[in-house]
Amino acid sequence: MNISINHIFGAMQFNEIWDQIVSTALSMDLWGIAGFLFGLLAVYFLIKESIWTWPFGILYVLVSFVVFWQARLYGDFLLHIFFLVLNIYGWVYWSRPKDTTKKEVIITHSSTQQMLIMFVLTIVGVFVFGKLLLAIPSQFEGVEPPALPYWDSTTSILSVTGMWLTARKKIDNWYYWFVVNVLATGIYFYKELYFYSLLYFIYIGMAIAGYRAWKKTMTLNS
Repeated sequence: MNISINHIFGAMQFNEIWDQIVSTALSMDLWGIAGFLFGLLAVYFLIKESIWTWPFGILYVLVSFVVFWQARLYGDFLLHIFFLVLNIYGWVYWSRPKDTTKKEVIITHSSTQQMLIMFVLTIVGVFVFGKLLLAIPSQFEGVEPPALPYWDSTTSILSVTGMWLTARKKIDNWYYWFVVNVLATGIYFYKELYFYSLLYFIYIGMAIAGYRAWKKTMTLNS
């Protein structure tokens, strides 16, 4: 799981990396551009607590499948299958508040016990999923070994947890998204997916903004 800092920052000069980001952006086809915009819009509407986060999230998931398969980030590929399911679930859950006196589902905080259970399940999931990723090449002919399996597993399982908490409109989802975005920024940079690295770097700031916005809403509703 060790990633050499020299390998990351010594392989390319900053201007070369930036040139590649620009080159990738300019060479993106219509679907690639759409995926980039859908991802940003999904997070933007999530910060705003808008139900529009879910349809844009679904569109982003559909566009992202090809990128992660080509990069041999199988965990991210499988993760987005879960994302597709959870986006649909979140859309339905947010549309039908249990409290019929309210127009929308309110933001809540997980209890200490719930947070502990989710954390333990997440840690166990990271190791189990990492083992699964390592076993994929032996089960499917022609599939290359996964790149950074345990790092990949970590972001994948943390994202599943974050997505579940998001679907349930728990403010602690932003804790998980912040960690995921930091790790993903480094992983995609290491894999020379600089455009996606930049996208997740932007997501770091959006996760902070999202937490602050949701916290403000909770305070006003308390």
